[in-house]
Formats: sequence, C-alpha cells, structure tokens
Amino acid sequence: MKNDLVLRVVSKLLIPFILLFALYVQFHGDFGPGGGFQAGVILAAGMVFYGLIFGVDTVRRVVPDWLVETMLAGGVLLYAGVGLAGILLGGNFLDYFVLDPDPIHGQHRGIFWVEAGVGITVSGVMLKIFYMFAARGEHDGDRET
Repeated sequence: MKNDLVLRVVSKLLIPFILLFALYVQFHGDFGPGGGFQAGVILAAGMVFYGLIFGVDTVRRVVPDWLVETMLAGGVLLYAGVGLAGILLGGNFLDYFVLDPDPIHGQHRGIFWVEAGVGITVSGVMLKIFYMFAARGEHDGDRET
C-alpha cells in the first residue's frame, strides 16, 4: 500500500478531517452525543489509517511509543485527579459541582476534564494495541514456513 499514489493522496486529504472530527466530538461531548471515548477512538483510527498507508515506522515517528505510554498514564491520572479535586474541595469523588463557585460551571468544568482524560487514555490504548499487533506482524515475516 505504501506505493499506491491514490491512497496516499486521499489519506493526506482525509486524515486532517478525521482528526478535526475527533476534536469536535471531544469538545462537543458535554453538550450532546459524543465525548472522550468516541473522540479517542476516532483520533486513534486516524493515526492507524496513517500507519496503514505510510507505514508503522512513520506513524511511530509522529506518535512515538513514549508518548503513547504517557497518554495511557496521563489520561488516567487526569481522570483520577478530577475526582480527587472534588474530595479536596469538600465534595465526594467526582463531585463536579465543587470545582467552581457556580455549580453549573463546576459541572461543565468537571465533565470537560474527565472526558479529556478518557479521550487521552482511549486513544493511547488503541494506539498501543495497534503498535503491538504491528510489531507482531513484523516478527512473523522472519519465520520460515
């Protein structure tokens, strides 16, 4: 697939829109359908598409393994941090209303950061799975049948 000109051109046109749609789903998630999980999967799907067309090594240069693993931990820590902030501000775990003097703004703020944590984690997990399967495929070519 790496040498198919049509696929390369079409993917260069589509991938920016896929990533932009992921951002739309992420930021629109607290006001309508969508959110962190869907946005994370869409973002990862855009990167997987990029990797399938241009090669796994190319996508690993764009999103290296250390960044993917940081996303895994960082998203979970962000999610947990919002929960702990609720406790530290006098509420319960993931009580968003205490995050702002105005409870409605606190709800929006809490949902935004929780959804961001979910999106980062899901995207990192999907990319890690893709990298692991791609690495397995590279080693399968070394075996003699």
